Order: sequence, then C-alpha cells, then structure tokens
Amino acid sequence: MLKEAIYHRPEGAWAYPLDVNCLRIRLRAKRGDRIRCRLLHADRYSGEGDESIVDLEKTATDTLFDYYEGVIPTATRRVRYVFYLEDPMGGCWYGEKGIFNNRREAGDFQFAYICHSHLFEIPDWAYDGVVYQIFPERFYNGDPGNDPAEVEPWNKGARPKANSFYGGDLQGIIDQLSYLKELGVNLIYLTPIFKSPSNHKYDTTDYYRIDPHFGDLDTLKKLVDKAHRLGMRVMLDAVINHAGYGFFAFQDVLKNGADSKYADWFYIQEFPVVTEPVPNYETFANDVWTMPKLNMSHPEVAAYFLDMAEYWIKEAGIDGWRLDVANEVDPDFWRAFRKRVKKANPDALIVGEIWHDSGPWLQGDQFDSVMNYLFRDAVMQFFATREIGADVFDAQLAKSRMLYREQALYAMFNLLDSHDTERFLTACGGREERMRLAVLFQMTYLGMPMIYYGDEAGMDGETDPDCRRPMLWRESDRNGELFTLYQALLRIRRQHPALRRGDYRTWYVDPAAGIYGYLRRTEEDCVGVILNNGGGTQTVSLDTHLFGEAPRLHDPLHGKIVDGRDGRVTVTLAPYEGRMISTNSG
Repeated sequence: MLKEAIYHRPEGAWAYPLDVNCLRIRLRAKRGDRIRCRLLHADRYSGEGDESIVDLEKTATDTLFDYYEGVIPTATRRVRYVFYLEDPMGGCWYGEKGIFNNRREAGDFQFAYICHSHLFEIPDWAYDGVVYQIFPERFYNGDPGNDPAEVEPWNKGARPKANSFYGGDLQGIIDQLSYLKELGVNLIYLTPIFKSPSNHKYDTTDYYRIDPHFGDLDTLKKLVDKAHRLGMRVMLDAVINHAGYGFFAFQDVLKNGADSKYADWFYIQEFPVVTEPVPNYETFANDVWTMPKLNMSHPEVAAYFLDMAEYWIKEAGIDGWRLDVANEVDPDFWRAFRKRVKKANPDALIVGEIWHDSGPWLQGDQFDSVMNYLFRDAVMQFFATREIGADVFDAQLAKSRMLYREQALYAMFNLLDSHDTERFLTACGGREERMRLAVLFQMTYLGMPMIYYGDEAGMDGETDPDCRRPMLWRESDRNGELFTLYQALLRIRRQHPALRRGDYRTWYVDPAAGIYGYLRRTEEDCVGVILNNGGGTQTVSLDTHLFGEAPRLHDPLHGKIVDGRDGRVTVTLAPYEGRMISTNSG
C-alpha cells in the first residue's frame, strides 16, 4: 500500500457523530490498493486489549483515492480508535502519531466526547424533499392590477433583457399550486420577493416589505397557507451579503456621509460616497454600484438581519431560507443565524449559495446544505456536453460526496440549472434524449432534486437573462412527454425509500460504452439504475446479489418483471436509455 496516501482526521467529514452514541469514521487510501481496513475502538478510559473491531467498507473511489467508512457505537460518548491496515505484503497500524508496525507507536485517534453541539441535524422532511425553484416575475401573472409599467408580452417568443418585466407575482404562484402538486414537488423555493426596483430583486430596498408588484404580506401568507394544506413547503431567498442602493441605511450614508450612524454598516473607502467612475465602497461582485456590500461583522447589522430572518418565519410561516452569496458573509453571523432560525422553527431548512467545495459551511453549525453546483458540473460534463466518460463522472461524484458529512448530502439541492445558468436543454444542444437521461439520474441520486421552473415543460435559454423567460403555459408550447417523465420519476421516488433515504454505491462503469450504473439501498429496499449515455445499443450483465434473494425483480419505470435468478440480470439499453431495477414494485 502507498502509505503516503493514507489520511484521516478525527474531525469534519472524516469523523462525525450520527447521534450521541454513534460515530461515523472515514479513511482515505490510494486508489486500487487492495487493503483490508479494520478499526479498533474503545472508551477513552479503557485499557489496551478492551477494543472492539469494526471492518470498514470501501464506499467510494475518485481519480486518486479509495474511501473506507464504518460506524462506531459508543455507550459513553468517549472514543479512542486506531486503524489496522493489511495488504498482501503485510499490515501496519495508523493512529494519531502516524503509520507504524508497532501498535503503541501509532497511538490512538481521539474523539474525546460527543457533545450535542457536534450533532448535525437536518429536518427529517428534507430527506423526502423535491425542490421547485421559481423566479416569481416570470412564473405566472395572477394579478394584472399590480403589474409594473410597460410589461412585455407573455408568450413563447419572449426574449427578456436585463430590465424586462412580465408581471409574474405571488398570486400567480397561488393560482398554479395545483400544477405543482400534480407535478409532484413538495418544496417551493422563491428567488427574492422583497421590495426592489429590479425584476430579480437581489438589490433589496426594504427587507420587511413584499414588493408591491408581487403582492403583500397577506398574499404571502395565503401562498404559504395554501401550499402547506397541499403538502408543500415554501422557502424564501435572503440577500444578506449586500443590500440595494435604496436600502434605508445606505441612503442615510449618502445623505450624511461620515456622520451617518449607519456608516459602519458598509465598507466605505472614503467620503463623500460616489458611484462613478467606480464606486468608492465595496459592492457585490465587481463594482456593482447598486448593491453595496453589508458589514455583517457589525453587531447592529447582524441584529437587524437576525430579526428579519425570524420575522418572516414567525409572521408568514415560511419553511426556510436560501442564502445568496453565502460564502462571502462572516461565518460567525451564519452561526448566530442558524441558532435564531432553528429556535423560531426547528424544522426550517437553511441552504447556502456556494458554487465550490462547501465543507467549512456544512459542519452542522451554519447551513443544512448548499446549492449543489459540484453535482451540476459533473452532470453537465457527462450528459450535456459529454466531455467526460462514465469513470470520470463516477470519480467526480465520489469526490464531492467525500467532502461532506452524510447529513448534508441528503439535503443537497441537486440542480441541473438555475436562474444564474443556461438552461440544461440548451446545454444539451437541444438534444432532449440527453436531458431525459440526466433527469433520470437527478431524480435517483443522493439528495434533493431541484427543478428550475419550466424545465419540466421543455424550456430552453442561454444564461441570464435568457434563462429567465416567462413560463410556458399554453399546452401547444409545452413538452408534454417531458412533463410526464418528471411525474413518473417523482412518483417512483415517493414509492421507494431507497431513493430518498438510501445509501449510494457504484454498480457498473464502462467508459468505453458510456454505461453507468449505481445502487440506492436501505435495509428493506434496493433500487438499481443503469444508464446508457451513448449513441449505440448496449447489452450489459449486472450482479444482483445486493438485491437479496428475490428471484423476480421489477422495473418500476417500465412496469416490467426482471429475472434476477442466479445473481445476475441481463439488460439491453437503447441509445440514451435508462432502466431501473428494484426489489419491489413500489
């Protein structure tokens, strides 16, 4: 074995509690090293020789490493442990002091005590969540009486500009809740709805007022109440990294300069404040003068936004927050935010917008999950642009899973696209068969599938603002077959606990043929998915031992019986076809 590749830390995603009496351990080793990994563990105060032994299972492989995992039970919450690693050449001990042939020289890793603050708890409903993202200005116009001036025509030919308005509002979402129920989603995520001069509302003027072109507090309450009665939750978007130019505190700074009591709420470089030729204050992104950056380390600023977050949970009954540009805000604020939000509603979900490795924010003290752009990157490259093969795809997925604790993985927003990206169908070059295969993967992967409004109708569009076209509602404009596919996959997801709460294991990888397969498993349910991401018909023989002893397996997607005798099943896949195999019909 390559000892330099062996890695573990008694913290983070490498060692974390599942509850106060259960610790999950993760170890890294060189890819392809055939090692047996055993973990010896005991109470920290017990003597040598009192250890129990757990065999770790290889659960994932990326381009460089294999990952092994196991669970340690502990009655006392105090744990010491050491690894014993074996390959055909012999064995060695791996502990806090390093890798040695002698057990005592290696020492023990210590997880001194499992405190309640170590626990990472996500809302139980999140395991079953399916997200539908709505850009309110473009979803449905339910109240033309609150339209902005000069709204543009709402039709399939609409091509929005950065400053276009079409009249979508909260009443429109209320009017279409039955549509969302029919589709099968259960969490509605709205991009910002607070008062703002723009169509996107990421430049908030008043955090305590619904934008009048969208409705008012009563409209939001009506939306949340009706959604709840239909079994759906509602999440709002909080823009806390920056405010809008018209935000009262920034207007006071513009008026009173250095004498403003809000001067320290922002990062002003000098007075008087100017916006041209470039702003002399920090902003969102590069010199976006309409979005001054907030100083979230300032106690008064933090208190204002903590109060705001609690207000909307209590006043409107919302079910959580999506947090814009979350990686540029003081982490201490997010820790306080989590405490305040979870106190107001322990079942609230907190999701950060982070496009990269989000490990530091997913330790259980800040967010429940993030917008899973690492997932999107891999899916784009495998299904849409076909830049990578099945082996690299599997490795990218494995690497991203190994960044995080298990709890965060089940709450991830697994998106194909969003209001910030090109539409997935456009990324596929209009090749619907590629998108259909990607949707099958999205609906059966670990985490919460996130549907961007209109994807289920076959909407296309380049990146912002073209990806924000008005929703297609005329039947003749919509892709009915794609909608039916979404419905069917979401129905199967509801029927199979393995697809919502099961673990994930790679099942079959053939990069030459473009075949990729994986298993989702609970103790009582197992679903296998096999995908042909290629232009030719392929026949594959699959091991079915992990499905148990059932001689008859089921294909829930096509309603067929599959012969699983003798521990193998043969499946023929048409180009860009996916199949599902399960232990029960759902």
